[in-house]
Amino acid sequence: MNARIDPNLFTHLSNRHLDALEEETIFILREVAAAFERPTLLFSGGKDSLVMLKCAEKAFGGPTSPGGSGRIPYPLLMIDTGHNFQEVTDFRDLRAKELGAELIVRSVEDSMARGTVRLAHPGESRNVHQSVTLLEAIEEFRFDALIGGARRDEEKARAKERIFSHRDSFGQWQPKAQRPELWTLFNTRLQPGEHFRVFPISNWTELDVWQYIERENIALPSLYYTHKRDVVERKGLLVPVTDLTPPKDGETVESRDVRFRTVGDITCTCPVESLATTAADIVIETLAANVSERGATRMDDKTSEASMEKRKKDGYF
Repeated sequence: MNARIDPNLFTHLSNRHLDALEEETIFILREVAAAFERPTLLFSGGKDSLVMLKCAEKAFGGPTSPGGSGRIPYPLLMIDTGHNFQEVTDFRDLRAKELGAELIVRSVEDSMARGTVRLAHPGESRNVHQSVTLLEAIEEFRFDALIGGARRDEEKARAKERIFSHRDSFGQWQPKAQRPELWTLFNTRLQPGEHFRVFPISNWTELDVWQYIERENIALPSLYYTHKRDVVERKGLLVPVTDLTPPKDGETVESRDVRFRTVGDITCTCPVESLATTAADIVIETLAANVSERGATRMDDKTSEASMEKRKKDGYF
């Protein structure tokens, strides 16, 4: 994605459609507050969750909204693998504090200590094991709705999701048993032990997200913009060189100008080459991208076409 950026392209790009997307997201966030007793908003400190948080501020009159003094009426929840980028978790804590929001953090490492998560080997990625910790948090707090920042354009399995996605008493997703959502009417009926995953920005694209970030001047962790980083090329991806992801024999470490399109567990998240220093720059880069952000940056989605769908059926967000 390290392409020459023509700044004139951005001035001709309309963002009027963002008003409709924002209105829909605000409606859904308010619908969750009205329909459920114990909802929570998944908040990682990543760009999609920060966009949702901005919409939640507008929905409920948050402290940084014009004339706002209210609080988001549900807590923020983060499932931490213990291998997240420090820049992102620090930013997560900062934003929660600025908003005066309740932040709940539950760790995969705690699940490992309880014996509910067992790694096949010490170097195994913990990313897939977040499902166990998430289901334990749902049981602990009896959450009946979890709001997440997944979008349909990210990946094929996520494209199958409804906005209000039902989960059974085992936390499992049944893609063939989704409820219809005609005329923006949502069936939120639950049996004991069941819950919903709610996706307010389902209809947004990566381009919409970056246009909104630019328009609303949303602050992000620095990893989203260009910076120098040691990487190695591996299976078509740029793998960051860290203690958790060291170079393999025969690989050449190079320092490149990169940024992250998505941020997650260090062991499975890769940057892309980029010189973009602003959200407007990234909008132009995104227009030229021909691979989805997960396809271009996530090692854990490279295993098979059905890898994400299988994990979602097991409780993954």
